[in-house]
Amino acid sequence: MSCTTLLSMWLSNTSTTAMVMPIVEAVLKELVSAEDEQLVAQDSSPEEAEPTGLDVNCSQPSLELIFVSEDTSTTDFTSLMQNKNLNGAPTIANPVRTANHQDKPHPSQEKPPVPTPGPRDQELNRKYKSHHDQMVCKCLSLSISYAATIGGLTTIIGTSTSLIFLEHFNNQYPAAEVVNFGTWFLFSFPISLIMLVVSWFWMHWLFLGCNFKETCSLSKKNKTKREELSEKRIREEYEKLGAISYPEMVTGFFFILMTVLWFTREPGFVPGWDSFFEKKGYRTDATVSIFLGFLLFLIPAKKPCFGKKKDGEDQEPSPRVEPIITWKDFQKTMPWEIVILVGGGYALASGSKSSGLSTWIGNQMLSLSSLPPWAVTLLACILVSIVTEFVSNPATITIFLPILCSLSETLHINPLYTLIPVTMCISFAVMLPVGNPPNAIVFSYGHCQIKDMVKAGLGVNVIGLVIVTVAINTWGISLFDLDTFPAWAKVSNVTDQA
Repeated sequence: MSCTTLLSMWLSNTSTTAMVMPIVEAVLKELVSAEDEQLVAQDSSPEEAEPTGLDVNCSQPSLELIFVSEDTSTTDFTSLMQNKNLNGAPTIANPVRTANHQDKPHPSQEKPPVPTPGPRDQELNRKYKSHHDQMVCKCLSLSISYAATIGGLTTIIGTSTSLIFLEHFNNQYPAAEVVNFGTWFLFSFPISLIMLVVSWFWMHWLFLGCNFKETCSLSKKNKTKREELSEKRIREEYEKLGAISYPEMVTGFFFILMTVLWFTREPGFVPGWDSFFEKKGYRTDATVSIFLGFLLFLIPAKKPCFGKKKDGEDQEPSPRVEPIITWKDFQKTMPWEIVILVGGGYALASGSKSSGLSTWIGNQMLSLSSLPPWAVTLLACILVSIVTEFVSNPATITIFLPILCSLSETLHINPLYTLIPVTMCISFAVMLPVGNPPNAIVFSYGHCQIKDMVKAGLGVNVIGLVIVTVAINTWGISLFDLDTFPAWAKVSNVTDQA
């Protein structure tokens, strides 16, 4: 879960889940096969072949069983004699049958009737060797989806929901220079860390029980066969990656540079590089992304030789140099549907503001003014958490952002006090496969049923809701100055001006 969370901080949740799940699936197969080998080894061990209840240190016959059949004319006498041979190995004498010349099976020795397994039991026996294996597969699969969701909350670029919120907020309140990459990270990183730990305990308790000591490999002196094989599988997947290539080195350098520029643009406690320019409002987090992304269209995909030729190479003209990113690749991977959806959201917000719809909706919610601000935020978070299970996250936040902005202005609440928690809670669509793409990817592997996702996702939803509510009322207030109604949040509706 930790690795998935770390990757999801910088990649999309869908890409992270699609990349990690094949590795997890391979590890799960190794774990199941390792348990099969352990069971075979235990069945073939001499200790398991010894009769139960016999003392191997005793040289006297220790047990004699007499079976009396229901047929009074037949009596079976079976003597189990255990002796010590010269090497100390136990030997069991063959049973002696008397008073009957026919080998008629005794009722007590007959196998009891085995009930016919149902469809679910047949599927369980076909996929998994034990109930514990099934629970492990469910736990690990769902944990990947939840870890990707938690990691996406950490950075402003982690999910499309956060990006839509930031763009809408900057367009709605252009004078508010409060939310950027650094402030969002300072607020959300503790939330993600706490959610990751608590969710791990929840998933472990739900599927594997409360034996945390057995799960933690640090408490064991020797690793089990399952742990050794799983480590071997992960090591093999790592070795398949090979050495770091030139494009990977360039991309990694740009990634580190972009992160540093994001943090140092407006750190808050010291002037950032944005202060070197006179006019404000032209340098945002998008400036860094556009600039470094444009350079990737210019840097060649192969390491330049700077005019030097290797030995044995002729002086033929070099072929056309390909950049690291081509426009064709960019066009394929660019989520254009998000761009269109965000543009439609801007048009919807502008139309509702110009027509006075936002003010009318805010006036209809004046009855909530009797509630404390934290209760209003909690109700909004619960509402969007329910809606986002059936509607896509970008569509949900596009619909609710104009309404919540108008509500906050009407109740004279800092808009960030409601917008930030609601934006995070919209990402908690973890109860159904249709909630978000990571859920659908995990569900496609067939380890989980819908009832498993609902049961586990409900707990993660409650955990996230509680942690976000506590965070916005503690360090969120001091970080974003949420206890005051800012000047940039004044109502500027056309209807009010009229």
